[in-house]
Amino acid sequence: DLAVFPYSSGTTGAPKGCMHTHASVMATCVQGAVWSHGTTESVTLATLPYFHVTGMQGSMNSPIYGGSLIVLMTRWDRRVAAKLIERYKVSRWVNIVTMAIDLLSDPEVENYDLSSLENIGGGGAAMPAAVSDKLFKLTGLRYMEGYGLSETIAGTHINPTDRPKSQCLGIPVFDIDSRIIDVETGKELAQGEVGEIITHGPQVFQGYWKRPQETQKVFLELDGKRFFRTGDLGYIDEEGYFFIVDRVKRMINASGFKVWPAEVESLMYRHPAIQESCVISTPHERRGESVKACVVLSADMKGTLTEQAVIDWCKEEMAAYKVPNVVEFRDELPRSPTGKVMWRALQEQEWESQKAQQAS
Repeated sequence: DLAVFPYSSGTTGAPKGCMHTHASVMATCVQGAVWSHGTTESVTLATLPYFHVTGMQGSMNSPIYGGSLIVLMTRWDRRVAAKLIERYKVSRWVNIVTMAIDLLSDPEVENYDLSSLENIGGGGAAMPAAVSDKLFKLTGLRYMEGYGLSETIAGTHINPTDRPKSQCLGIPVFDIDSRIIDVETGKELAQGEVGEIITHGPQVFQGYWKRPQETQKVFLELDGKRFFRTGDLGYIDEEGYFFIVDRVKRMINASGFKVWPAEVESLMYRHPAIQESCVISTPHERRGESVKACVVLSADMKGTLTEQAVIDWCKEEMAAYKVPNVVEFRDELPRSPTGKVMWRALQEQEWESQKAQQAS
């Protein structure tokens, strides 16, 4: 049987049909249940929409496979989520990082009993260390980061439950062969070298619906195996854990220096007043492009900081070429239907705005 899923999070990021078989869907369904030690007694909080592969697999199919209880939310609300965890003694919560950040930024979160949680994790972005530490202080749990795409029908890499690493994709799950290659040559790279993440395994999709040329572009053969090119840059450490640097097409080239927005965002989360940050490129007459940060301040800190104060703080926390040249305060960041921050929309808006100003 063949199913077509409308979203793609791969190399181009453009919506297109990902063709999956019953076998590829079952792969991550079973893997997720086993990896997180799900049992019939588990209680899963479902906050991701079921048209999202992580929501469908982690919050619907895996609990159904294990015969356990699902507490279903129809839309995200951090206060409601906390109440449901307390009321139904939720033990598993699969989410995206932005939801966890939102919950933990609630000034009332400590008033709720979250002690029933045994496993909390997901993906969509790197979990900032400062937020992870707050979660650990509150619940005694580390956020279990994972990594997957629509093309792999959810996770291909997950952190081990007994030994997770911060801001890390984890290790390849059962039957996955994942490697790092040079983006240009396709040559496999050594430990610690940054390149494109490629993956071979039972959950990899068959191709894009009625798009044979695009399908061909995202696959390559290595050692007799068909690997999917994720379009994500990362590296492997000495213990076999995978770390993501950023999307291939998201890199900012500032006077020849490579700036990875995800890294800058993670550093900015150290600031106690910053609730959310999205780093994008902005045109620069001398550097070609420079770094801009769209920032949402925590509710109790709004009006107490200036953009320049944030820039000055960044100068103390990161290399000079990574420091945002522009900081823009926003009430909120645009999100997709799954809750992910739409960095691409912000970046396109920024470049179009700058072009319009130059034209006038």
